[in-house]
Amino acid sequence: MAITVNAMKKVPVREQDPKVRATNFKEVCLGYNMEEAQAEASRCLKCKNAKCMTGCPVSIHIPDFIAKVQEGDIEGAANVIALSSALPAVCGRVCPQESQCEGVCIRGIKGEPISIGKLERFVADWSRENGFVPKAAEKKNGKKVAVIGSGPAGLTCAGDLAKLGYEVTIFEALHEPGGVLTYGIPEFRLPKNTVVRSEIENVKKLGVTIETNVIVGKTMTIDELFEEEGFDAVFIGSGAGLPKFMGIPGENANGVFSANEYLTRSNLMKAFRDDYDTPIVGGKKVAVVGGGNVAMDAARTALRLGAEVHIVYRRSEAELPARVEEVHHAKEEGIIFDLLTNPVEILTDEKGNVNGMVVRKMELGEPDASGRRRPVEIAGSDYTIDVDTVIMSLGTSPNPLISNTTKGLEINRRKCIVAEEATGKTSKEGVYAGGDAVTGAATVILAMEAGKAGAKGIHEYLSTK
Repeated sequence: MAITVNAMKKVPVREQDPKVRATNFKEVCLGYNMEEAQAEASRCLKCKNAKCMTGCPVSIHIPDFIAKVQEGDIEGAANVIALSSALPAVCGRVCPQESQCEGVCIRGIKGEPISIGKLERFVADWSRENGFVPKAAEKKNGKKVAVIGSGPAGLTCAGDLAKLGYEVTIFEALHEPGGVLTYGIPEFRLPKNTVVRSEIENVKKLGVTIETNVIVGKTMTIDELFEEEGFDAVFIGSGAGLPKFMGIPGENANGVFSANEYLTRSNLMKAFRDDYDTPIVGGKKVAVVGGGNVAMDAARTALRLGAEVHIVYRRSEAELPARVEEVHHAKEEGIIFDLLTNPVEILTDEKGNVNGMVVRKMELGEPDASGRRRPVEIAGSDYTIDVDTVIMSLGTSPNPLISNTTKGLEINRRKCIVAEEATGKTSKEGVYAGGDAVTGAATVILAMEAGKAGAKGIHEYLSTK
């Protein structure tokens, strides 16, 4: 059946029914088929001065790839995207497009913006299903680069350097590569076997070697990578895996978890599957404290494991940092939002297990440094939520292992590595860094942008040596 295109409205994307998906870990969004993708692509104005490209942190040639989709030349579209991005199937699923490319789409001024993310995902999925492989460098240049961490920053940096002819080895601390793509983002948003592994395999096909179970700072140091392993430069893309807590009474109780631990058990260690022995708490009433994408991921995971789930967030819905789509999906699935509410104490029984959480109502005052209105406590508004599990999703900071074992590497007061934004250059010669290890917890696409900057900086540095 031919699709009727309304130039002002997006072609709807198919999704699992909310009641069905709330009980399984299969992907929520089903994506476009060829006909739907071509119909959506036909809405694009093909702007000469494309604002969507400036809104994309990795500067994908968006009008060019969309034009190829409209023509039905999906391999051509894949080649356009591959010039800028090593992880299109990931970005098409988890990027906050509404605040980036789609947020500045000219079509969106009077109507709905083009579904750029869904079109990128369509091209990437077609590429995987049809065996498309990005072009590798024709010859090596004889120089070796070590990349620490196989998350989005590390994979992007490694891919860009490999295309330039460098011999690149990624060192990953965990037993599976992918970083936050593997341990942080749930299966129902980002399938591991199909999407993540396939994207990693494409980076390896560019000539990149990945060594797992190597903890730089413990297994070997950065100085040893230079002196004993013969690397010419190092990129640190080790992420930010150290969770933050509130420091409130009862936070050490049995049944309080960081979102990082909770999601790692489920995603990397497959605790959501009955055929795996990894233990994970199966709370009946779960409170997730925080309002970002990680909080939504933890809440929606707990829901699928059979819990009644509350998101407890101290600001209003307008200030939620999570993607609009994630909040929408969470609400559809039945997650309860306790907004303008902040925990003050976690209650325990005689055995030290969580059996409630005292919260305080808040109201919004003047904007703070982030530009969001500051939450102010309402005196005498405390009440207790009946919960048996609390998951803290308050952000993360970098693990200090690398900075503690690397002389001459400057860090700031937040324990983040100090690096130039445009090049990733650090205070130590030959060492570059980017992603969450530099900025603290941020998005996948911003980590990729930093990986590209690091590759550019390393190439400029080694080209002059």
